[in-house]
Order: sequence, then structure tokens, then C-alpha cells
Amino acid sequence: MAKPGMPLGGPRHGGGAAMGQKREFDTKNLFRILKMMFSFYPVLLPICLICIIAAGAVNSVPSIFMQKVLAVIETYVKAGNTDWVEASAEIVPLTLTLIALYAVSIILITLQSQLMAYITQGFLDKMRCAMFNGMQNLPIKYFDTNKHGDIMSYYTNDIDTLRQLISQSLPSLLQSSIIVVTVLFIMLYYSVWMTLVVALGVVAMILVSKNVGGGSATYFVRQQRAIAKTEGYIQEIMNGQKVVKVFTHEKKVGEEFDEINGELNQVGFKAHAFANALGPIINNIGNVLYVLCAIAGGLFLTLGAHNISISGMAFSISIIVPFLNMTKQFTGNVNQVSQQVNMIVMGMAGAGRIFALMDEKPETDDGYVTLVNVKEGKDGEICECAEHTGKWAWKHPHSDGSLTYTPLRGDVRLTDVDFEYEEGKPVLHDVSVYAEPGQKVAFVGATGAGKTTITNLINRFYDIADGKIRYDGININKIKKSDLRRSLGIVLQETNLFTGTVMDNIRYGRLDATDDECMEAARLAGADDFITRLPDGYGTMLTNNGSNLSQGQRQLIAIARAAVADPPVMILDEATSSIDTRTEAIVQKGMDKLMEGRTVFVIAHRLSTVMNSDVIMVLDHGRIIERGTHEELIERRGTYYQLYTGAFELE
Repeated sequence: MAKPGMPLGGPRHGGGAAMGQKREFDTKNLFRILKMMFSFYPVLLPICLICIIAAGAVNSVPSIFMQKVLAVIETYVKAGNTDWVEASAEIVPLTLTLIALYAVSIILITLQSQLMAYITQGFLDKMRCAMFNGMQNLPIKYFDTNKHGDIMSYYTNDIDTLRQLISQSLPSLLQSSIIVVTVLFIMLYYSVWMTLVVALGVVAMILVSKNVGGGSATYFVRQQRAIAKTEGYIQEIMNGQKVVKVFTHEKKVGEEFDEINGELNQVGFKAHAFANALGPIINNIGNVLYVLCAIAGGLFLTLGAHNISISGMAFSISIIVPFLNMTKQFTGNVNQVSQQVNMIVMGMAGAGRIFALMDEKPETDDGYVTLVNVKEGKDGEICECAEHTGKWAWKHPHSDGSLTYTPLRGDVRLTDVDFEYEEGKPVLHDVSVYAEPGQKVAFVGATGAGKTTITNLINRFYDIADGKIRYDGININKIKKSDLRRSLGIVLQETNLFTGTVMDNIRYGRLDATDDECMEAARLAGADDFITRLPDGYGTMLTNNGSNLSQGQRQLIAIARAAVADPPVMILDEATSSIDTRTEAIVQKGMDKLMEGRTVFVIAHRLSTVMNSDVIMVLDHGRIIERGTHEELIERRGTYYQLYTGAFELE
């Protein structure tokens, strides 16, 4: 049951949202994105940029042609010349040129949009692959301390903001900026005085963008974090829906979701309230500016009509009318720039979180001893081979260039091991375990005593603080982690089955296993009987972690998966805890066959499953307090005896 005031999923870590916070406003991320895009598309991206720049420049020049056309008409009107055929000879080429430019602009924009779509999707594809592949190299601790829903948010929400950033915001910002700069220079060319009037409006727009837009950007960043938190909670409750219903906590989780969703609602409202206000304000400043320019133009025309010169500059209708159009175009694109800045901030928030994930420190591996398939030669020496023979050896390179092959026997020894997940909070203290080849070593003790932690250390999911762990006489720090884990078969209490057929899930233990080998492993585990009675037998599709199977059936498949890997060392962490007593008897026969000739570590609450172990170790608060065979421990009448007779409970 959750504690009062605590969500059902337990305390929430900052998780993915917290990881990217220091990186969200880091402008280096923008340069990093651009650098990656150029490295992925060294030819297409420059072509796309040229199209954007050219289209922006073309869209800036219509006012020039309008001015020239009006100047021709004005000249003919003032001269009283009514030969419009002659005038058309000057106007038509200008019009055709303008039409041609617009046609070029359409072609450029179409090409740019198609290239940008291709580049964006390709870039996101590479980013997702880099994120996922990098995530595979992260230590188990990362997944233990970050909510899975938050991690999923990187691949959904943050990737989507990155898509908008690359495909829409950056191209629009670049094109609008080019139009703003180009139009500004054209305006200065035609009239410095009129441009000064526009400059006053630009100052007002900048002040508004800084105050309103700055608030919007801040809340957009908070919105990113809130979305990740909300998605994380939804996934957590979906995964635990049965628990919610069993304890009838629908109302409780609804209240918790209302609180989390309310936070998202608040920051989302403020973000969009600022953003939605910014556009209309700047648009209206642009409208006011348009009126002011019209008034100023009329004033300058009036002064010119009275032969009053303004710094020697002449004003005419052919300048004022195009200038007003340029004013509208200028302010419209300034508004576009201000809007895109907000979207870029939101996109950079997502990019910051993504790069934070990609920059997470991967699991270190300094091992150089590898596991290889071997076979015996005629002279009795072992030789490395490519095919699976069921025999392995540790390939140990030395500094002098020589190689030695140590047969994999399954001798695992922990000596004076200390370990803590968090500094100052020891979990194991002075633990020594000696498992000789072929021995069955069992760990019993209350939850939290450190049983599973020992197996996590053997796998090097975590590294010890002090002491030694040796595997066939080799310090496990010298063994490559992938090879170390390949030599260890594990059956966990929590079974994970993947979307695919039953055969696929069994073959997951060894991808090159044949169908016959998978079926033999299933028979060994006692799973063949129920599998053959499924609708499609071994071809039955499993989805949603095998929800169409019973817990016991899922566990049997997991045991078969470990069996097909044929590892020399087995770790059974509560492997039969989810199986009923009748099924356990069937499985135990298969497990006994599976354990023959192997070193086996067993963690169990049911003491009946460890009675035949070669050595049983009783743990309490991270220390081994008793060790011996079942008979020896019963004779001592200590903790194990009390557990066995029911005087103490494991939980």
C-alpha cells in the first residue's frame, strides 16, 4: 500500500525531466544539432539552405518592381503622355520578370520543403538509433533510478519537439530573418526618414518580445518537464493497472493524475497564454506602424508639394505606396521571427533532454578476457573454434603478446566483499562465498538481506566497493562484461517476455539455436506440455509480456530460455516462486536436469527448493550469519532451523 500522500508507484525521482534541466538553454546544443546535420547530409543540407536563402531574397523584392511600375505610371501622368502602349512596353517586362521570380520562388520552396522533410526524418531516425543504442550501454543503475515513463518521453515528446525545431522553426526563422534584413536595406535605400519611423515600431516590438516572449519561453521549458512527468505517471499506472483495481485505488490514482495533469495544465496555459498574446500585440504594433508610415508619407508628400525639401530627399507616390507594403511585410516577418524564437526554445528544451540522455556516462568495461568456444585437439589441447560446442574457455591475452586459454569450469568465489548502492548505506559487509564447479549454492534470508545483490555483483550490474570476485581464478574486472554475462544463465522472479512467438522467446537465450534445440530446452524445463496445447503451439504469438499466459507458464518459458543458452553457471532468483506446488514438482525435475554439472546460485523463499543444495547461506542485513548443508544447519538449531520449522518468517 502506498504511504499517505505518496503516489502508488512510490517516490518519484527527478528522472528524465531533471536530467536535461542544466542543458535546456545551452546554445551549444543548437550548434551541435547543426554540426550533426551537416555531417549526416553534407550535400543536401547546403542545397536546402541555399533554397531557403534564395526564396527569402526573392520574396523581399516585389516592392522594388512595384516602385518601378508606379514610377513609370507617375512619369507618364505628370508629363501628360497618354501613349499607354509605350508605357506598357516598359511595364510588361517588369511584370514578367516579377512573375518569373515568383515561379522561381515556388520551385525553391517546393524543393526546400521536400529536402527538409527528407533530412528531418533521416536525422530523427539516426538520433533515435543513437539514443537507443547508447541506452543499451547504460548501467543498470540508470534504469533503477529513472522512471521508465520519463525515459519513454525522450522518444516521443522530445523527439517531436526536435522534429518541429528542425523541419519548421529553424527554416522559418532563417527565411523570415533574411526577409527582414533584405527589406530593411531596401527601405533604407528608398527613404532613411521613413525607415526611422519603422525603427520606432521595431523598438516597441523588441521590448514586447523580450517581456512577453521571454515569459513564454520559460513556461514552454517547464511544459516539457511537466509532459514528461505526466507521461511517466500514465505508463506507471498502465503497468500497474491490475494492482490499482485489486486495491480499488481508481479514485486515488485519479486524484494523483489530476494533480500532475493540473500542473501541466497550469504551465501549458501560461506558456500558450504568453505565446498567443505575443502575435496579436506585434500584429497591432505593425498596424499602428503602418498608419504612422502612411501619415508620415502623406506629410512628406505635402511638404514636397510646397517645395519644402527634407535633407534633399524627394518623396513621391511611387515611393510611399511600395514603402507601406514593405512596412507590412517587415512587421509580419518580425512577428514570425518572435513566434519562432519561442518554438526554438521549446525545441531546444527537448534537444537538451535528448543530448543529456545521449551524454549519460555509459557502463564502463575495462575487461580484456573474453569467452570463446573451444574443442579438444588430438593432443588433448583446447583449440578456439567458431561453432557452438558446449565447451568454453577464457581467452586471456598477456602483455608479452601471448595467449592462454583457461577452461570455463564455473568456479566462482567472493572474498570479503563490501557493497553499497548509496554512499554511507552498506548493503553487503564482509561477504565471502565459495562456489566450486558443479555446486549448488543457496541464499536464504529476509527481503532486503542482500541475496539478489550478490547475484547482481557476480553479473557486474554493479561493482563492489571492496573485496574480490574471481571466476575460474580470474578477477571478474578483467573479464569483458558481455562475455561474463554470456556465461551466466539467469531466471528472475519477474519474467519478461517479448512480443513474438513462443519459439522466439525461448530462442532469445541463444539466437543461433535451432528449433529442435529450443524444443528440447522446453521439454527440459517442463514447458513443452502446455506449449503444444496452445492454439499455434510454438508459433503462438505472445504480446504484452505474455499476458495471455499464466504466471507459471511465463516462468516456464523463461526457464526454457535459460536452458537453451546452456550456460555453465546458473542463477535462479526466486525462479519457482510464481509456480504452484504441483507445477513446481514438474519444474523441479527439469531444473535438476538443467543444473547437472553446472554451478548454480539459488535464491528462494521456499526452503523446500534449497534443501538439496551443497551449501546454504543465511543472510541477515548484508552479512552471512550461517552456512552449511540443510542437515548441518538443522542440527545447529540457529536461524535456518527456526525458519525451517516456522518459528521465524522470511518476510
